[in-house]
Amino acid sequence: MTAIFTSFASSAPSQTNLFDALGIDWKTLILQIIAFLILVWLLGKYVYPWLVKSVDDRQANIEAVNKAAQEARASALQTEAQVEKLLAKARIEASDIMATAKLESESVINNAEEKAKKRSDQIVADAQIEIQKEVVAAKTALHNETVELVAMATEKIIGSKMSPKLDESIIKETLEKVK
Repeated sequence: MTAIFTSFASSAPSQTNLFDALGIDWKTLILQIIAFLILVWLLGKYVYPWLVKSVDDRQANIEAVNKAAQEARASALQTEAQVEKLLAKARIEASDIMATAKLESESVINNAEEKAKKRSDQIVADAQIEIQKEVVAAKTALHNETVELVAMATEKIIGSKMSPKLDESIIKETLEKVK
């Protein structure tokens, strides 16, 4: 390695120009610098603005999408809370409706029972009236038959027929004595 440095050091003083020592042609270098500056200017004038605008647009889109996603999350949470409130309210209303329906059904059942009891009492009362009518009819029929039997018995005992008015008066007197 020291040999390389010594050979390099010995060759350096013989060259007079630094560009020549490095193997650079200064005319080509100046042309390349001008070409590079023209390229940078063209890129800066036409490509970079479009590229920066494209990046900015993408960034704006990303931010808009992010903002929309956050708003959607917030809206979803708010909607979920509203749904929970509505469900709770619906449950309360359903239980109220059930309680009201139960009370109404009990009321209807009680009314039906009262009507049935009144109807059965009416049927029993009508039956008792009918029985009393039948008893009165039976008593009247028995009375008439008894009157006929007494008239027949009297006729047999007396041996002659009596007038209906006389028969009736005798029968009444006899029945009154029996009572």
